[in-house]
Amino acid sequence: MTESSAAVRATASDSFRSAMARCAAGVVVATTRDAGGRPWGFTATSFCSVSLEPPLILVCVAHSASGYGAFTECGEFAVSVLREDQQEIATRFARSGADKFLPEETTTTPALLPAVADALCGLDCRVHARYEGGDHLILVGRVTDVRVRNGAPLVHHDRAFRTLRP
Repeated sequence: MTESSAAVRATASDSFRSAMARCAAGVVVATTRDAGGRPWGFTATSFCSVSLEPPLILVCVAHSASGYGAFTECGEFAVSVLREDQQEIATRFARSGADKFLPEETTTTPALLPAVADALCGLDCRVHARYEGGDHLILVGRVTDVRVRNGAPLVHHDRAFRTLRP
């Protein structure tokens, strides 16, 4: 690759990041356990519903995430949709290597998965499919349990956490 093509690629990448930062998204924490029972989790804004019948969702995990290996091998995972006052949790789960699972902020789901306590919504999922997508793994889950609470969501927009105005 020539120096000029590398510069064009970097500029395109920066422009793409800027464009995607303009798209407001809900903030979730995806969690699982590895074969040894150790909990793993990461913060994501790349989350959406895929299908109502059957109930499918997708979440994307970066290849560089510390828990990437656990998510490539797990049979189940949970997704916690964060409330507007859970920014600190989102930040902690976004950091690599941080002690993420504080006892006062985590819980166990009906499927015995680790999850964020008091989240706006919690979903337990069985892995339905995995797809490679560039520098991420696209994880599709079949929803097996849903827990919903009242409140307002935490939103990520323009590289910062935000809340919705009433």
